[in-house]
Amino acid sequence: MAEDHAKDCDWNAMSDEDFRMEVRRWIEAEYPQAKRFPKHRMTYPEIKDWFDKLSAKGWIAPGWPREYGGMGLDPSKLIIYVEEYERHGCARIPDHALQMCGPLLIRYGTEEQKRYFLPKILSGEHIWCQGYSEPNAGSDLASLRTEAVADGDDYVVNGQKIWTTLAHSANWTFCLVRTDKTARKPQEGISFLLIDMSTPGVTVRPIPNIKGDVEFCEMFFDDVRVPKKNLVGEPNKGWTMAKALLGFERLFLGNPRMPEYALNRLRDLGEKTGRFEDAAFVDRFTQFRLDVYDLNSAFERFAGILRAGGELGADVSVLKLWATETYQRITEYMVEVAGDHGIQREDVVIGNTSVDVMAQFIESRPATIYGGSNEIQRNIIAKQVLRLPG
Repeated sequence: MAEDHAKDCDWNAMSDEDFRMEVRRWIEAEYPQAKRFPKHRMTYPEIKDWFDKLSAKGWIAPGWPREYGGMGLDPSKLIIYVEEYERHGCARIPDHALQMCGPLLIRYGTEEQKRYFLPKILSGEHIWCQGYSEPNAGSDLASLRTEAVADGDDYVVNGQKIWTTLAHSANWTFCLVRTDKTARKPQEGISFLLIDMSTPGVTVRPIPNIKGDVEFCEMFFDDVRVPKKNLVGEPNKGWTMAKALLGFERLFLGNPRMPEYALNRLRDLGEKTGRFEDAAFVDRFTQFRLDVYDLNSAFERFAGILRAGGELGADVSVLKLWATETYQRITEYMVEVAGDHGIQREDVVIGNTSVDVMAQFIESRPATIYGGSNEIQRNIIAKQVLRLPG
């Protein structure tokens, strides 16, 4: 009965504070303690128990409209949901379809596509990965070369994707593919295609990272036949569709959670090693704390735009720069403060405190690359915000 009530509740009618307390109480009671602040990106089998709890409660898709099985949260409530989720160290579930493919289907998909795909996304029957980046088309995504050629009722897909998150535990992928090689601009001639990864010709190869974990993969498509009914939206209009989600993605890539977590670990390290008696350490720590406070203020400003029903502009890219580079600076200093222990892969244990120094340092390294490298974000700010000459 409680789950049915949760699915029927109009969350937006609650005050922000009441909603925050509701989310906080439920996560504190239901989320496994052993899986808080995980040190690697969990695959679907590892986090399936939590995925199933969210799905059963009707909380798996907080931003989806209620008529499609979501919570229907307005921007204000959605930000609170994400803040509480991250505050408790909940592992990120495989959410590419929930955050990206699903919303695009709701906006651009046919009724048949919505009826077939959306329930399977919510239940976890379909676990998706995002087929965007390629070996020569990462931050410059518009130069992608994976090609889909029309052949009767199908497209025949050939090409390669890389840095595809958790592709080894996914069974579907949504891909940007080139359907018109004669287009005048590289952004034109790109389409949005849904591909069943069990189709003959699809090959997935995991790419272990420096910690030995597998988060990224490369995918190969060799004469893969995909039904034309799996095309979302109009042919050659996929770039416009994919770009629609970038502002929202960059807002949450600029979330202060990771710098805050690293700052708290640095504080623990400083307290246990007596470094707060050192004026130089106090100075560095204070500067980091002010940077994180300022990041929180900037995040709230952009979040306020969404709360008011507005749209984010190109200036939201500054959040991604701020958050990821602050995160890197803090973790670099953690290694320095840990001294000889800073290079060990295991947690640094001092008294009754355990600090994941090297894990945080390594985790912060790719943060300035994924989601559009920071160099690209600077170009966006220069061209679209500051209007500097090219």
